[in-house]
Amino acid sequence: MTLTQTAVMARRNLLHVLSDPQQMIGMSIQPLMFLLLFVYVFGGAISGSTRSYLQFVLPGLLIQGIAFGTTQTAIGLNADFQHGLIDRFRSLPMARSAVVAGRVTADIVRTAWSSVIIVGVAVALGFRFHGGVAGVVGAVALVLALGVGMCWLMAFLGVALRSPESVQATGFMLVLPLTFASSVLVPAASMPGWLQAFVKINPITIFAEAMRGLMLGGPVATHLLQAAAWIVGLSLVFGTLTVSRYRRRA
Repeated sequence: MTLTQTAVMARRNLLHVLSDPQQMIGMSIQPLMFLLLFVYVFGGAISGSTRSYLQFVLPGLLIQGIAFGTTQTAIGLNADFQHGLIDRFRSLPMARSAVVAGRVTADIVRTAWSSVIIVGVAVALGFRFHGGVAGVVGAVALVLALGVGMCWLMAFLGVALRSPESVQATGFMLVLPLTFASSVLVPAASMPGWLQAFVKINPITIFAEAMRGLMLGGPVATHLLQAAAWIVGLSLVFGTLTVSRYRRRA
């Protein structure tokens, strides 16, 4: 019953996206803007050529896109509270967790769509996979799994904070330093020693290096196990906290 209700709520959120051209444009164009700007503005200076930098940066940009994209989970849930929609759901004979889980499920689909677009354009620009079929499958699985973990983290912000402004500001302050103080855009070895210590333990770096190992080939086991541990931890901890907070607030 709860799974059916979750699917209904996910469908409702996806239909809302399809009926809003601005959301469709944002989730389709924003990742491409990051890709083109970073590759063609910084690529020559960092790697000597845009093609070489494209090979390095695409796996990291997929992780960055997930981190920024899932902030919509927090904003969407908070907006549902502000507009009184949650009060309507509360009067219905449905599991309260289905509202949150439906939002998370829909946003994972949105994340997958954005990832497909950025990879498709990157391949047209010259990106090539060197990790084989297993690497491609693993990269897809990692993108979806990370989307789940990040969505639950952002969902907690959406139900715990009271205003859209605080949700947006908190999400931005959380994602920005983690993504830029990582190996997403440049190798950690190019940074000052004091910053490298943080970068190496930064979960965004772990996700980016795991993605590079899968997409480009090379050692991947250590980073992949660490990434899996982070994803499971994020999902369990913030999934539990989100549903608990939602039930108290609703």
